[in-house]
Amino acid sequence: MTLYWEDFRVGETIEMGCHTFAEAEIIEFARQFDPQPFHTDPVAAKRSAFGGLIASGWHTCAVCMRLNCETYINRAVSLGSPGLDNIRWLKPVRPGDTICYRRTVLESRASQSRPGVGLLRSRTEALNQHGEVVMSMEGWGMFGRRPAQ
Repeated sequence: MTLYWEDFRVGETIEMGCHTFAEAEIIEFARQFDPQPFHTDPVAAKRSAFGGLIASGWHTCAVCMRLNCETYINRAVSLGSPGLDNIRWLKPVRPGDTICYRRTVLESRASQSRPGVGLLRSRTEALNQHGEVVMSMEGWGMFGRRPAQ
């Protein structure tokens, strides 16, 4: 079923799935995209303020994007996004942590300048296996409106 802007409801929360962060994956991602020692070197990470290896915040965001696509974006008339706001990395993600992601629609409005477009503002949260929010972000998505019958 194709999802249009009209199919999303303010207040609706969906669970997007979970991901377990393996040490090798954390290091591989960080070496390519965020090569700070506390992401790439377990020995140096022990001497850091984090006391051990942690995943890049960008890694937690990349996993979130993958789950967004798998859960709803690739089934929707998605027209991209003008950007994200308020990204917060609240707690470190460590090797072996399982992070579960959820999205809540906060606001919905029709585009004033593009009649076939609707906008959604959503909050996404990532929670670890202890129920602690490790990452949150808000942003707008643009979706096609359902064609007139």
